[in-house]
Amino acid sequence: MSTISKNLFKSTNFSYTLYMLNKKYFVFLTLALAILFFPIAGQTETDLKIAGWIPYWKVAEGTKDAKNNLDKLDAIYPFSFTVKNDGTLKDLGDLENRNWVKLFREAKKARVDIIPTVMWSNANSMQEILSDPTTRKNHIEQIVEMVEDDNYAGVDIDYEGKMASTKDYFSLFIEELKDKLDDKTLVCTIEARTPPDSLYRNIPNPLIYANDYARLGQACDVFQIMTYDQQRADIKLNDSKRGSPYAPTADADWVEKVIKLALEDIPKNKIMLGVPTYGAEYEVTVSPNWYQGYKKLWALNPEYGVKTAKKYKTRAFTNSAGELAFSYLPKESTVKLKSLTIPKDTPRGLEIAAKALAHANKTGETVKFNYVSWSDAKAIKEKIKLAEKYDLRGIAIFKIDGGEDKNIWKLF
Repeated sequence: MSTISKNLFKSTNFSYTLYMLNKKYFVFLTLALAILFFPIAGQTETDLKIAGWIPYWKVAEGTKDAKNNLDKLDAIYPFSFTVKNDGTLKDLGDLENRNWVKLFREAKKARVDIIPTVMWSNANSMQEILSDPTTRKNHIEQIVEMVEDDNYAGVDIDYEGKMASTKDYFSLFIEELKDKLDDKTLVCTIEARTPPDSLYRNIPNPLIYANDYARLGQACDVFQIMTYDQQRADIKLNDSKRGSPYAPTADADWVEKVIKLALEDIPKNKIMLGVPTYGAEYEVTVSPNWYQGYKKLWALNPEYGVKTAKKYKTRAFTNSAGELAFSYLPKESTVKLKSLTIPKDTPRGLEIAAKALAHANKTGETVKFNYVSWSDAKAIKEKIKLAEKYDLRGIAIFKIDGGEDKNIWKLF
């Protein structure tokens, strides 16, 4: 605070002193006080938090990528730990590797939280370990010791594919872990929940879930929803967008449904949206009048999509899910589609899909083609808009590995 401001505050006749100042100093002081006591728009706590996972299978590329973008991140999640069948931890990513060490040093300087992920997907082992008070306690001690020994900001628990019978034990585990972590941050990465009327033709009664959203929403400091790997989960969207191939990584329409349902049980200031930077390739089976079946071949990064489109002399377009996509016939395919007529406004990347459907309609035969789609910066921007629309905590990028669309970093 300036000397003149201090003197004014000390004065017992503040209003009189202001009156005696000339207009120039009065205006200056008013502006100074306004800046001091009132936040500037855009600098408030409503700004989105940005976090991202760095996978153990891309340590060199991921740590380099994260280090180059630390100024845009609030937290990094080393995706490194898994759980053995006896409940002990295993570090798949070797967090003592020099690449990690360099990143952690720079992250601390930049005040970016380091929160390692513990990932577990063995449903039977989870049931066995978490349902027993002794083994659950030992498992918790393992996690707390890992966090405290390396002074991490917290831990990210990513236990996927649980059985419904594990639900209460998992909630109890999270509550007990939170208690033992004290002031450390507990991040819970949880599967997305599609609304029942969009997931089922006939909704089961009773409808049983493997995660207690309400209970976890209370215990977890951050509730991170894996809003990706949608594929064919939403039958309503499948029906409404059936005019072209549809198996998205994360359609914004689906993500919004997931958000609305989650907000019924979870405080909005805890919710982080998991946002994909990858995509997938499918073998699509076409029968008369519809794209009948989708066989996922593999996950992919954008670079693969760009190279494959170039190889098959086509061009990616923005599909109905808001992602980049294209269709093609593999070189080994014997299907002949060149002579078929399709609408003139068909995007170049959709031509093979449209011709395959035309062939099936004309001949009654079932044919196959390949379909590639991925989440680019434009698709991720739509997820950011949703996080802002619902005033959520932020977004978490899966994954930071050097293979994502580099334009995403311009969004933050």
